[in-house]
Amino acid sequence: MIGTRGDLESGEVVGELEAARSAFERRAWLDAWSGFDKARESEPLSADDQHTLAEAAWRVGEIDESLAAFTDAYRLYQREGRPRPAAMTAMLLAVHHLEWGDGTIGSGWMRRAHRLLRDEADCAEQGYPIYFDIASALACGRHDEAADHARRMQNIGRRYGDARLLAAGLLGEGRALVGLGRGGDGLPLLDEAMLTAFSDGLHPIWSGALFCNLMDVCHELGDLTRAAEWARTATRWSDVVPATVPYRGAWRVHRARVLRMRGAWGPAGRVAERAAEDRAYVRVGVLAEALYEAGEVRRLRGDLTAAEDFFRRAHQLGRDPQPGLALLRLDQGRTDAAAASVRAALVAEAGNTLARARLHPAQVEIALATGDLATARASAAELDATAATYGSSGLRAEAAQALGAVLLADGKADDALAVLRTARRIWQELDAPYAVARTRLLLAEAYRALGDEDAAHLEWEAACDRLRDLGAPPRDPRRAAAPPRDGRPADGRTSLPDGLTEREAEVLRHVAGGDSNRKVANALRLSEKTVARHLSNIFTKLGLSSRTAAAAYAFEHGLAAPPRG
Repeated sequence: MIGTRGDLESGEVVGELEAARSAFERRAWLDAWSGFDKARESEPLSADDQHTLAEAAWRVGEIDESLAAFTDAYRLYQREGRPRPAAMTAMLLAVHHLEWGDGTIGSGWMRRAHRLLRDEADCAEQGYPIYFDIASALACGRHDEAADHARRMQNIGRRYGDARLLAAGLLGEGRALVGLGRGGDGLPLLDEAMLTAFSDGLHPIWSGALFCNLMDVCHELGDLTRAAEWARTATRWSDVVPATVPYRGAWRVHRARVLRMRGAWGPAGRVAERAAEDRAYVRVGVLAEALYEAGEVRRLRGDLTAAEDFFRRAHQLGRDPQPGLALLRLDQGRTDAAAASVRAALVAEAGNTLARARLHPAQVEIALATGDLATARASAAELDATAATYGSSGLRAEAAQALGAVLLADGKADDALAVLRTARRIWQELDAPYAVARTRLLLAEAYRALGDEDAAHLEWEAACDRLRDLGAPPRDPRRAAAPPRDGRPADGRTSLPDGLTEREAEVLRHVAGGDSNRKVANALRLSEKTVARHLSNIFTKLGLSSRTAAAAYAFEHGLAAPPRG
């Protein structure tokens, strides 16, 4: 018997559906998406096929179509009387909307999932709403409660062999333990969560959310090594996910941050600016972070005008542009504005220990530049206490560098030397070349204060070589003049008279121009105590006893331009 046209069309649809299902199983996402899309033109899809279409659409970056298909799948599951898959679909939609800042819509989907599972027997699906309990507890600082929720989620995941529940529970407990100052216990759990997410092929809504959470923790702790390792893993993962997938923007921001810390400023700037330009399906917060990262790279490379523009745009999107903007003001010589900016930023983060830790290094640098040793000392002490609590290598390096700078400004070069050597070692282990170079400049000053000119020269030379390689502008006064070696400046010019060092000659030049100790300190970004020590050395070497006599000496020996008659 010859089949009718309807029979032929029905057979064609079945064939298209089977081909689309097969493509999905093979991870041929584009073929699966187009196949399901074509099949539904002839006949409505089942709930399961609609859900698979939604997943395929997400994988190829058709996010709006994916969310619409998930919504259709949810309605079909309800119509078919299947509350569990309906609840899981609602959960996916809730996670998406909450992660992208659509709190009202996300909460609505979450309540639907709760309601659908309320009367169900014990099942794996009942573990998923715990994800929101964890997030709520963490947001309110209830870390013990968050850890309890997370362990409950893990137990359900293990009982039912559900990798998504296990990964989300591990990450939640890890974040909670880090918040409790137990980084040594929490960070391995974060690693295990990410291994589960990437190796078990979780839906990108889940794996992307977990990755962003992990990278946020790494940033808070300054854990550059862990961030770099997982960023490399995420690179391999994201190679199969199109650029339009929402988490790609967040991934680029995290990648840019790692590249910046590792000294790859060119690639870091390009990645950050690309993330800032790509606004498709990207959260406002991610755009703001991308703009901030782009500004940081421009600031480090000396492009202060562009940096300020990026910081301004980040601020317009709700991102506090600190500490970058405060350090920009310092680079511009606007020390009072720099001090006010970082001080206000710290006030705004009162009670948020890790957020304050990101601001303290800037406050120490700015306070020392303005001669405010008391503020620098207090800021370094708080940073040191935070590093002791959380124990991460990045925080320990920041704290050691800050403390060493304060000790040096306080005239305690012998104490500063040991602390700064520790900071340099940790930064080297973290492969953070800019931080290493900045620490070496401080070490050069410490060695010089202790009379070891050879060691001072070696540290200064290594620092300047690295800064030149990075493309950093010569704006740091410590880099501006090399410590003398055997009485001769490193640039080969004629040696300075009477054993004066380059720094002493700089101080003398300012004194001859009539500058007060405070003004000299601001110009050279030293403490007033350090300037006073240099003046004392100058008076001793030259056999002088007054600033007037020192000024006359500077004019005589061509170290300062004589005043015009």
